[in-house]
Amino acid sequence: MKALITAGGRGTRLRPITHTLNKHLIPIANKPMIFWVLEKIAKTKIKEVGVVIREEDEEIKKAIGKGEKWNLNITYIPQIGGPLGLAHVVKTGEDFIKKEPFIFYLGDNIFLGEVNRFIDKFLKININCLVALSRVRDPQRFGVPEIKKGEIIKIEEKPTKPKSNFAVTGIYLFGHHIFKAVKAIKPSKRGEYEITDAITWLIKKGYKVSYEEITGWWKDTGKPEDLLEGNHLLLTDLISEIKGEVEEEVILQGKIKIGKRSKILGKSLIRGPVIIGEDCYILDSYIGPYTSIGNKVEIKNTEIENSIVLDKANLNCNTRIVDSLIGFNSTIISFKTSLPSGHRLVIGDHSLVEL
Repeated sequence: MKALITAGGRGTRLRPITHTLNKHLIPIANKPMIFWVLEKIAKTKIKEVGVVIREEDEEIKKAIGKGEKWNLNITYIPQIGGPLGLAHVVKTGEDFIKKEPFIFYLGDNIFLGEVNRFIDKFLKININCLVALSRVRDPQRFGVPEIKKGEIIKIEEKPTKPKSNFAVTGIYLFGHHIFKAVKAIKPSKRGEYEITDAITWLIKKGYKVSYEEITGWWKDTGKPEDLLEGNHLLLTDLISEIKGEVEEEVILQGKIKIGKRSKILGKSLIRGPVIIGEDCYILDSYIGPYTSIGNKVEIKNTEIENSIVLDKANLNCNTRIVDSLIGFNSTIISFKTSLPSGHRLVIGDHSLVEL
């Protein structure tokens, strides 16, 4: 069995962050989100992994390399013509997959649990497709299955009137017949080749399609609030580890991980779960729960919580920041003291913001 991972989308709903950074490299709990996917694959018996990227993309290649970090063999597959839908991604991967069964995994999806149980079920009951489903509050945002007597009879993409409260997640198991399906379907109304249409084609042609429910949490990180929720969920399982310098008067509460050479000084309060990268400098600041701070970040006289701060950011603003995404090498300053309910910011790389 092989794996096919998507990493080519432009992440338009996450701009301005994605103007300069591939969506799949945005860190969640201080780790690029696609790394979480590769870690899941590394815990299976799969070794051959195809990563579908944009034609011009070198970022992903540089970040992942050849896959040796996860004991995987990575093959990069350019998606010619740009992002044309998930079924087009599958079609793009045919020469790599050939006739083998494979797991198709969206590189911006994270979930609790392992993928082995999906693989085991797919192989055990000898089917052509297995879809991982998750119960959601807003199924109209996703592909939604119609289920009768325990079987999927149809999948609709982003329906206005969902037939169930299940969402089709970003984890699929396919046999080689899926390549017939992706070649047979036509673009949807939004101009994309939908993987849900390809699965519905399989059902109509009599191929065996089954499903397995994700019993824990699952996040499709399409919007800033999804990234923050994913960060929240991952930090819940954080294991405390202090490798940096923490002055005696600093207060640490809860689960906290601090990287090498980082300094936490003055009247700072760190209330976990919080992860702080390497070579950071934090002075007289409050770092609240569910905050991830990258490497070489400087924070002074600032309150921040439930946020993601990328590498080399500089915050010195005498104010409160909440529910925010702060881009690489960005600076936030203020010349007046103000601690309102909190500023919510989404700031791209290399930005300068005065509050």
